[in-house]
Amino acid sequence: MKSSAKKIELVSVDDLFSTEEGRQDAKLEKIQEIPLSELHPFRNHPFKVKDDEAMMETADSIKQYGVLVPAIARPDPEGGYELVAGHRRHRASELADKETMPVIVRDLDDDAATIIMVDSNLQRESLLPSERAFAYKMKLDAMKHQGERVDLTSSQVGTKLRADEILAQQAGSSRNQVQRYIRLTELIPELMDMVDEKKIALNPAYELSFLKKEEQVDLLDAMDSEQATPSLSQAQRLKKYSQEGHLTLDMMRVIMSEEKKSDLDRVTFTSDTLRKYFPKSYTPARMQETIIKLLEQWQKKRQRDQER
Repeated sequence: MKSSAKKIELVSVDDLFSTEEGRQDAKLEKIQEIPLSELHPFRNHPFKVKDDEAMMETADSIKQYGVLVPAIARPDPEGGYELVAGHRRHRASELADKETMPVIVRDLDDDAATIIMVDSNLQRESLLPSERAFAYKMKLDAMKHQGERVDLTSSQVGTKLRADEILAQQAGSSRNQVQRYIRLTELIPELMDMVDEKKIALNPAYELSFLKKEEQVDLLDAMDSEQATPSLSQAQRLKKYSQEGHLTLDMMRVIMSEEKKSDLDRVTFTSDTLRKYFPKSYTPARMQETIIKLLEQWQKKRQRDQER
């Protein structure tokens, strides 16, 4: 008769004396109070953490109620923890004079951590174009490297979805729009700042991203000397000349010195020009109302003169 001893599995002492409730509890993620000084920003974190009005409101809330949603972090090999989600809560906790904050610590590889970091911020209402651009790029690179769901098949067309298509679906956008934002990461920092500040619109910025880095630097010079920013048609011409190898600083200055159609259609008066014609008590709105009335009277007089 064969022995069945090899089928017997020994149970550890801990398992013998632990309850099922205790074993399940051990599997749950624990929320830890970690000192703020031990929490470090995520490497190349693309989202700006500003001490603006919204931040001050968050700090006031934390002073009163504490941090209600735990941050997520992963162990840092060099000591402490790397924040994955919760950078604004961390800064608000500092402003609220807190010493610790609640954190869930997870063992995450670079790709998984990047995806969580981006997803936790993309839902914010107001994102700068630079934040969205670098966030999309970081997440797409992580998805491609990780191979996350790239074998997912679309039920409608029966074809495999590309990583950027999956990203677009998750972001509630189109693949084309995602790629256009990612393209903005090719802009030099000075031009990207102008996009964030709404001095350059998104469509012209996309075209300018195809200029070589040294051409973008020269463009800053041309924009400064002509005190103008490129329209879409100007940006498209700059891109065309660049791709043909004919773009020079002088050509940039010529293009930037052109009067835009929007400028030709606009009549602008400064308050200093108009103020001398009105009493000091007149507000800008009342000044505008008076000008319109005078123009209407002038138009009626011209019509009467033409009828004579």
